[in-house]
Amino acid sequence: MKKFLWSFFTILILALAGFIYWRFYFVYAEGTKAGQLNTFQEKGFLFKTNEGKIIQSGFQANVQSNEFTFSVTDKKVAEILSKNSGREVNLHYKRYLGSLPWRGMQSYVVDSVLEVRGVVEESIIKPK
Repeated sequence: MKKFLWSFFTILILALAGFIYWRFYFVYAEGTKAGQLNTFQEKGFLFKTNEGKIIQSGFQANVQSNEFTFSVTDKKVAEILSKNSGREVNLHYKRYLGSLPWRGMQSYVVDSVLEVRGVVEESIIKPK
């Protein structure tokens, strides 16, 4: 009976660890989004995270907004975005299946700025 319980709890802990990794740390998708940086702010009660929103160009026939909300974990990227509010930006992101409080409120996490239109090239961080 002791061997059965040991095996059961070992399998249970491994399954739980696998689920947590898959849900919160597995990169589900990677890509780029471009648009006008509408808002960028630091917010949160316990964990202060950087959150932003871009408005994507293009025509949409329905009432749904054409916005992309995201979180930023890298301080250099956050600094660049906070200085360029209202400008056209091209961002590289990673999408996770779930969000973590210390990583941000969104499942989309921007890790680099590919382009800021209308500014010199010095303020751009290339993807990792």
